[in-house]
Amino acid sequence: MTDPVFFAPSRRYTAGEVANLTGSVLVDSDLADISIEALAPASEGGEHALVFVDGRRNFALMQSLRAAAVLCPAEFASKAPAGIAVLIHPRPQQAFAMVGRLLFPAAATPAPMTGETGISPHAHIDPSAHVEAGAIVEAGAIIGPRASIGSGTVIAPHAVIGPSCQFGRDGYVGPGASIQYALIGNRVIIHGGARIGQDGFGFVAGAKGPERVPQIGRVVIQDDVEIGSNTTVDRGAMSDTIIGQGTKIDNLVQIAHNVRIGRNCIIAGLSGISGSVTVGDNVTMGGGVGLADHLTVGTGAKLAARSGFMSNVPAGEIWGGYPAQPMAEAMREIAALRRLARARKSGDGGKS
Repeated sequence: MTDPVFFAPSRRYTAGEVANLTGSVLVDSDLADISIEALAPASEGGEHALVFVDGRRNFALMQSLRAAAVLCPAEFASKAPAGIAVLIHPRPQQAFAMVGRLLFPAAATPAPMTGETGISPHAHIDPSAHVEAGAIVEAGAIIGPRASIGSGTVIAPHAVIGPSCQFGRDGYVGPGASIQYALIGNRVIIHGGARIGQDGFGFVAGAKGPERVPQIGRVVIQDDVEIGSNTTVDRGAMSDTIIGQGTKIDNLVQIAHNVRIGRNCIIAGLSGISGSVTVGDNVTMGGGVGLADHLTVGTGAKLAARSGFMSNVPAGEIWGGYPAQPMAEAMREIAALRRLARARKSGDGGKS
């Protein structure tokens, strides 16, 4: 439910405006002035709400819609109830997300928690740090010696930016996050509680037990990256840990030292990437994926949720299972096990 206490719409949009903004086709021009002030799932809808319907399994939702307007593919359009503005788009969810960013900009880009502007008198900023005009540093935040913060970036309460770190423009560092030994680009969002640049897990066997290997690398985060709450990104041991432009990382992800992640990757929550793994561009990892150290994941690969990887993944392939293998092989093995289980049950006369 959209609660105006937390997310008030930026303004009212009409169905005609939404059609123009998204490149959609408005089926009935007489409905161009219908008002849109909220977003909702198609199963709920509501007055002045924009919804979207996509995929054959959701087709049945069209006939029972209660909404001001619906984004849908062309083949669904004739099933909408009368009075609902139908907006035809080949990718309804993408268009819906675009409208959402316009209607609720504060939900798309985090805003200051305290409502402060400029530098709070209750923040601690080292005299040698450089904070550009237009940046916001909220109460309790700490900016260390020689650090730099770009214009338009928000540093939330109790976030810590360590010595000599550089953070670009129009970004966000959430409450309680900490950043050390890192160079960070523009429009980067780091959510609350994330830890960037702490020691990598590097130890060598010694006479009295594990001995620490100094971690003297950096973290380099390129433009337009988003990192979720309580995710950790270790700095490199001797080379850098690198996260490529446009990559989006969920909450509670562990990225170890010397990992190199390409551009526009999607990494879901609870995944763990061991040291010195190389991930190509446009890779998708489902939740809970685990990768052993020194592996290579090729460009465009898709890794199924809860899979464990102990060998390299070729570019463009879909792998899953534990241990992970090409998905077609994994599914054949699962089918074979089910056949064996059914055969055994049948042979036992149905008794376990």
